[in-house]
Parts: sequence; structure tokens; C-alpha cells
Amino acid sequence: MLRAPDESPAGRAERMTALHGDHARAVLRLLLVLTHHQRQTAEDLLQETMLRAWRHLDSVPAEPDAARRWLVAVARRLVIDGVRLRRGRPAEVHLVDMTWIPGGEDTTGSALASHAIRRALGRLSPAQRRLLTEVYLVGRSAEEVAGRLGVPIGTVKSRTHYALRALRTGLEAA
Repeated sequence: MLRAPDESPAGRAERMTALHGDHARAVLRLLLVLTHHQRQTAEDLLQETMLRAWRHLDSVPAEPDAARRWLVAVARRLVIDGVRLRRGRPAEVHLVDMTWIPGGEDTTGSALASHAIRRALGRLSPAQRRLLTEVYLVGRSAEEVAGRLGVPIGTVKSRTHYALRALRTGLEAA
């Protein structure tokens, strides 16, 4: 049961302990539903919810039902923020690992792989091919490529991402 806020460190700790004891299970159950039963994610979100409650303990209502509503609102916003973050940031696309292709051997597998890579690269725009060449074949950093092209580093990173994605799509289609 929560009491009126006590401003002493011991009083704050006691209130936070009571807040956690009274509401953590209910908030975790809600988070499990909102995260499609991804337990680790739900537990991380519960921990962040309680951390925000600790940081803003003076804003958490003293009345138990109002406190639970406050915690649920914070937890729900954290889930929404996580979804927005994943939607706003494109998934990373990695260049195909070509180390498995035998260097000097003239095998059917290496010929087919080489042909697929050439076809996929041929489907890219010249700017995308140049960018991937600079970053992955020449080995220049994003900062160096940005300086050479006269564009911001963020532009190089996003163009590289989209070029890799187009290359992967081309390889999957081959």
C-alpha cells in the first residue's frame, strides 16, 4: 500500500519498493501482451518503466489505482517508442560474404556465384555501384567517401544501406 510521499531517501526507497511490489506483476503482464510474449523485451521495458518511476517519483500519484494507471501509461509509451524506433530505422543489410568463393579454382559453383554477383551489380545504378566499390572493395570509411563525394556522412550511410538492400534483392532474384 502506498503512502503519502516522504522526501527523505529512505522514504523514496520505501515508496518505490511498495510501488514495485504492488504493480510490477500487472505491468509485466500487460507488457508481455504488448510485446507478443517476448519475455526478455517485456522485462527490459518493465525495468525502464520502474526506472522512470524512480526518476519521477514525485509525479507518480500516491493513490494506488492512479499510480497503476501512471505506470501503465509509461510502459505503453515505451512500447510505442520501441515500435517507432524499429520502423524509423531500416534493418541492416549485410553484403554477401564472398570468402567462400574459391579464388583460383574454376568450378561451376564459383562461376555461378560470380555470374549472380555480376548480374546483381549490373542492376544497381552507377552511383550505387560506385558507392559500394568505395566502401567495400576499396575499403574507405563513410567519412572518407562523404568527403570525396561532397555529401554529408548520413547521406553516405543511407545510400550505402539502400545500395546493399538493392544488391541483396538482386542476388535473391538471381
